[in-house]
Amino acid sequence: MNGRSSRFLVAWESRLQGRARTALRAVAVVAALAPMPAMAEDEDGGWLWADPVVQEFTGSVIAEGRLFVNPPRFDGQERHSASLAIEPEYYVEWDDYTSITVQPFLRVDSADSNRTHADLREGFFRTVGDDWELGLGFGKVFWGVTESIHLVDIINQTDAIENIDLEDKLGQPMANLTLIRDWGFVDFFYLPYFRERTFQSRAGRIRNALVVDEKQTVYDSGAERWHPDVAVRYANTFGDWDVGVYHFYGNSREPTLELGFGSSGELVLTPRYELINQTGTDIQYTTGAWLWKLEALFRQGQRNRLGTEQNYYAFAAGYEYTLFGIFESNADLGLITEYLRDSRLNKANAAFQNDVFLGARLALNDAQDTDLLAGVIQDLTYGTRLLSVEANRRLGDSFKLTLEIRFFTDVDRRDVLDSVRDDDLIQLELGYFF
Repeated sequence: MNGRSSRFLVAWESRLQGRARTALRAVAVVAALAPMPAMAEDEDGGWLWADPVVQEFTGSVIAEGRLFVNPPRFDGQERHSASLAIEPEYYVEWDDYTSITVQPFLRVDSADSNRTHADLREGFFRTVGDDWELGLGFGKVFWGVTESIHLVDIINQTDAIENIDLEDKLGQPMANLTLIRDWGFVDFFYLPYFRERTFQSRAGRIRNALVVDEKQTVYDSGAERWHPDVAVRYANTFGDWDVGVYHFYGNSREPTLELGFGSSGELVLTPRYELINQTGTDIQYTTGAWLWKLEALFRQGQRNRLGTEQNYYAFAAGYEYTLFGIFESNADLGLITEYLRDSRLNKANAAFQNDVFLGARLALNDAQDTDLLAGVIQDLTYGTRLLSVEANRRLGDSFKLTLEIRFFTDVDRRDVLDSVRDDDLIQLELGYFF
């Protein structure tokens, strides 16, 4: 921020009282990476940025190795890979519950140039009133209750090159107003800029048979990335029921991949982002050791696997039952069953359109926070089977070891997963957390 801008803020700061100070903080977030503006005393004798009640600098550095059981299926792919990911986080909060979160992310990968990438996961300003909250900047929002898939989670774009489980998200520019009422919470989202999905490069594993050429991306909206997406969500708890209902309008986070030609005349896939309307709900009912879960949506405006626009519904429904203190120990075992359905069936772009997920979650509840989640997704149409294991264990106070295993078996040639049939993966991570 230049000197003239600093003097302008100082002059106006003296006029601000109480809650009005938070508005100036919001303006200052825009210059978060620039030098801090000069401090100025307000009429109450306080400092605008002084004396936060909470100030934390945390984060992680994670070394990752990926070992693929089978040789590459497609030309140009690397057999194995190693990478390093750094994700620091700075959080500061003042006594009026105003806060700022800054969380950048960087990964460097030895094999896939597209997986070497940086992102601002969060650069978010939040202020809280008596019955409202306002957030501005790059934020992360998560919706969903099921284990195998998160159908209703639509605000943030998926960071698809991070992990096959598609749970990592890019930071989303947004304005988020939350109204807090006795009858529930209402969230309004204004999303002024769209984040495109990144796909694996030619050298990357777990990719389509054809490389995705992101330079040929097209939009149904003439405003393209600048189309103003909007969403509204209602959420509340009714006794043992947790309920959320929302509607979203804007660029689909899941592009339709169409055939095209690259710069050398080779066949490629080109992403198309349609304008969609999506209404969804997530519901969880808790009774004793049982958790009953549902995620469901209805989407209009997106093309199917054949390139034809088709309205459709999809849902994931099931339960998790927990056995506490198994074998007279401190360990808990959760048994999970979910059914996944997409009304487009064999025309669906998604992998799971008529599938059952069976899983088990083991938490040892020991000093090392050891846990394990193992499961299988069985396709009831094609017979394809996806086996997965995720295990975590802390090493001392600052380190954590994570093991992930993904195996594809009996993959049908007609299945969306056919291109990754040879990408059985063993992934090991050693993370340092500070």
